[in-house]
Amino acid sequence: MTTDIIRYAVDADGIATLTLDYPGKTMNVIDQAFMDSLDACIERMKADATVRGGIITSGKDSFVAGADLMGMEANIDAMADMPIEQLFESCASLSKLLRKLETLGKPLVAAINGMALGGGYEICLACHHRIAADAPTVMVGLPEAQVGLLPGAGGTQRLPRMIGILAALPYLMEGKQLQAVKAKEAGLVDDVVAPEQLLVAARQWLLAHDSATQPWDVKGFRIPGGGPLDPRVAPAFVVGNTMLQAKTFHNMPAPLCIQSCIYEGCQLPIDKGLRIESKYMATLSRSPVARGMIRTLFVNKTKAEKGMHRPAGFEPFTCRKLGMIGAGMMGAGIALVAAQRGINVVLIDREQAAAAKGKQYAEKALAKLVDKGRQTREKADAILARITPSADYELLRDADMVVEAVFEDRAIKTEVTKKLDAVLSPTCVLASNTSALPISLLAQASERPDRFIGLHFFSPADKMPLVEVIRGKQTSDATLAQALDFIAQLKKTPIVVNDKRGFFTSRFIGAFVDDAIGMVAEGIAPALIENCAKHAGMPVGPLGITDELSIDLAKHAGESQAKEFPEDYKQGRSVPVINKLFDLGRLGRKVGKGFYDYDESGSKRIWPGLAEHYPLKSLQPSAHDLKQRILYVQAVEGARAMEEGVLLAPADGDIGSILGVGFPAYTGGPFCFIDGVGLPQFVAEADRLAELFGEQLRPPQLLRDMATKGQTFYGKTARA
Repeated sequence: MTTDIIRYAVDADGIATLTLDYPGKTMNVIDQAFMDSLDACIERMKADATVRGGIITSGKDSFVAGADLMGMEANIDAMADMPIEQLFESCASLSKLLRKLETLGKPLVAAINGMALGGGYEICLACHHRIAADAPTVMVGLPEAQVGLLPGAGGTQRLPRMIGILAALPYLMEGKQLQAVKAKEAGLVDDVVAPEQLLVAARQWLLAHDSATQPWDVKGFRIPGGGPLDPRVAPAFVVGNTMLQAKTFHNMPAPLCIQSCIYEGCQLPIDKGLRIESKYMATLSRSPVARGMIRTLFVNKTKAEKGMHRPAGFEPFTCRKLGMIGAGMMGAGIALVAAQRGINVVLIDREQAAAAKGKQYAEKALAKLVDKGRQTREKADAILARITPSADYELLRDADMVVEAVFEDRAIKTEVTKKLDAVLSPTCVLASNTSALPISLLAQASERPDRFIGLHFFSPADKMPLVEVIRGKQTSDATLAQALDFIAQLKKTPIVVNDKRGFFTSRFIGAFVDDAIGMVAEGIAPALIENCAKHAGMPVGPLGITDELSIDLAKHAGESQAKEFPEDYKQGRSVPVINKLFDLGRLGRKVGKGFYDYDESGSKRIWPGLAEHYPLKSLQPSAHDLKQRILYVQAVEGARAMEEGVLLAPADGDIGSILGVGFPAYTGGPFCFIDGVGLPQFVAEADRLAELFGEQLRPPQLLRDMATKGQTFYGKTARA
């Protein structure tokens, strides 16, 4: 028998093989149709007396990638409005089905031939034995916490009962994933075999075992290592809560809900534990955190990587040879990642020695991977062989793509562009890596402005996932398509923005840093500013960020903007403070003193002298108001960028803010954040903050109009 999604076959020994093979999809995903198909197979096995056991495997390269989060996009907003009883039943549906599977009365083996994550691994947990193929593509785990959810189909109940609560916590709380051999060592799978032996091993196990009862269904079962109240285990929940406060400041509800599922559920029989898990799943599904994180970090990110802004009608482009101009840290990082993706790179600098130094960046990075056993020496050598350091532009005559990452100065970039125009082929795209200089302005130096585009990589370029693509006024559709194909080749996530000073990410993070340094001049305690930023979810405090980047760089950037754009330039609130530190020689971490004093061990403390130059107010603002100010000043700036047409879609702003400049992931990005607060409530709060702290927090007309019209950025009421 074949259902639409699961192929069902029974052999002469009475072993049923259920091959998961969702038609029309590259991966098996769990949606209602998948669940109906699995339910039909369970009923078929149950009714057939000749069936002694079953193997669940996949007809695709991966096993099951988890819930159909793309399908969930349609339900994200519906969840918030659904009656709680209906939401509970919806959240419990897969859990109930897997309970039916494991209590079928016939033994089941999961034959894991590829990635089994989330609900896919929960299917494996509901089987009586798990065998994984020894292949690099096999990965098991429960990553739901990373998108603001919890494993809701038994993961929080079965894994602790299988390997013990203490052992299970990292996989549940942090979403840790393991390859086959490591998964066996950790107890997440029972056996690992060669890929071609997978189904043979599964059959052999079934022929040798007829027990169809899970250990937790046997009378007298005890959780390995002790239950939640066991003195060996109980302290982990106390420590866990403290760690959550220190790491997430309770901005992320999922880890706390996961802890609660384990603590409450593992004191009870499995069926009651599963109901508790479904209850917490329903609670989380309603929170704006889960909705925002799913929307941005999964749905929108996937759409961006699949080319949602790629112009249609152009042949796919593959870069075989890349010209990389500028062998500093940025250029060296881009060269490394391109070489890792099989692209030949000519790494050019003014002198051969500088270019060779850029290649050393790749040598050191690859040596670390080899030392850690994450790459073979042969593969590292092959990657290095693809990077040719040089000072000769003639080597670029047959380049498919050139990225220029020289100093952020228009005159220097103009000189490089003219040199490149003399050698590049008519089809070669020239991309400028810049964080703020308008692309249309830089393209004026080129004889081919239609083949000119901005690609803003983030440092370190070999690790940071985002590329901000800036379309100049004359950038052609063909050029944009080629640039997006190149980013896909690098396996990075693109956002596409229109050309305006600061683009999106620089002005977005700039609004935060400028306002925060302005707070110092207002007499707000620096430690309060830094701690409120961390409590709001920013990865680093704004004063610490500025010290890391250096005070002189901040000063130069401001002066450069004032010189280049005298008509548009408005002096930031931070400029007098930056100038003061510069004049005092406090240039940041690199000289051991900036907003902080740094000692030789690397530890730091706020410079006491700041208070002499900027005396503290006697009455400090509340921590709540400062946290709101930090989030709102960025969200308001994001809305201004939308109003000015810099952003093509709210998705670009949400992805760019989180992956590029560290806006808190729990918000889903500024536009998910505004939707989550509610437009009328956001406008009212921004107005309140503007009255307290200044016009930089005043919401733009766009938000007022949306609030009046009952519009949102996403969902059924989204503005066009």
